[in-house]
Amino acid sequence: MKKIEAIIRKSKFSEVRDALHAVEVNFFSYWDVTGIGNEKEGHVYRGISYSTSDIQRRHISIVVNDDFVERTIKAIVDSAATDKVGDGKIFVSSIEEAIRVRTGERGDSTLN
Repeated sequence: MKKIEAIIRKSKFSEVRDALHAVEVNFFSYWDVTGIGNEKEGHVYRGISYSTSDIQRRHISIVVNDDFVERTIKAIVDSAATDKVGDGKIFVSSIEEAIRVRTGERGDSTLN
């Protein structure tokens, strides 16, 4: 099992959610986060300067069986990319165990 964490633009969340559902990833958690990016200069839009030091993003956390890792990553990348700075990041880590609280069941089957 793997845990996939993605930090994406809030404006792309609906597209990412739909793309995940399309590849049968139907359970995940998400929350709004604020972060600090690498870009040091602000942006000017219609003559108004906006700070980019505090960036509003959405953090998505997904645990999938190993055979779903690549399709999950591809769905996120394909749907979240704008080809501009600040599209986000994806992190993948190993999960040692999963336990269904209701039944005490353990292992990959808890993700179904």
